Amino acid sequence: MIYCVEDDASIRDIEVYTLRSTGWEAEGFADGPSFFAALNRALPELVILDVMLPGEDGVAILTRLKANAATRRLPVIMATAKGAEYDKISSLDLGADDYLVKPFGMMEMVSRVRAVLRRAAPEREHQLLQYQGLTMNPDEHSVLVNGESVTLTLKEYELLRTFLTHPGLVFSRDQLLSRIWGVDYYGETRTVDVHIRTLRQKLGDWGRYVETVRGVGYRLEALP
Repeated sequence: MIYCVEDDASIRDIEVYTLRSTGWEAEGFADGPSFFAALNRALPELVILDVMLPGEDGVAILTRLKANAATRRLPVIMATAKGAEYDKISSLDLGADDYLVKPFGMMEMVSRVRAVLRRAAPEREHQLLQYQGLTMNPDEHSVLVNGESVTLTLKEYELLRTFLTHPGLVFSRDQLLSRIWGVDYYGETRTVDVHIRTLRQKLGDWGRYVETVRGVGYRLEALP
């Protein structure tokens, strides 16, 4: 999924249309509040973020993304006005992965999206996932708790990986079913509760950091 944050409806529509026709899922947002509301539901693979937005501008939004543990590694391509050198430099200094200068062609956008996702993929694939006393090695498909190996089922492992890669982000039971059991899985959400309970037990003292958000779902408590 790719999120496009652009207040010009005509530009936003063609960005979303181009990305979808190229094979990605994509959604468009006109401002910061609608974008952050979507982030609370699900994280995308990449964000195309316009600098000039109503209310909170793109640079301020980028600053918020990079300050949050749940979104700081989210790849971001900034869209800047022609000649806005300060915006480009500020965005890159704040952690943007690339930028597009308006007016830009849709094929250039697609090319830059592909390049950023290629650069981001190896880091996500091989990086150790650590949360204080918990360590997950995706290459070895292993989990250590305080240095001791813990055996998890495949579903427990995928649950933990989802939480470790998005600390602080709340996932509903339906979202976890879709992510881990697949969109065609028709089991009851009780299935998620059972797996969360056994995962907590296997994680020992660290299991308490897998929090229940009453009436919503589950999250891994974000560390300060």
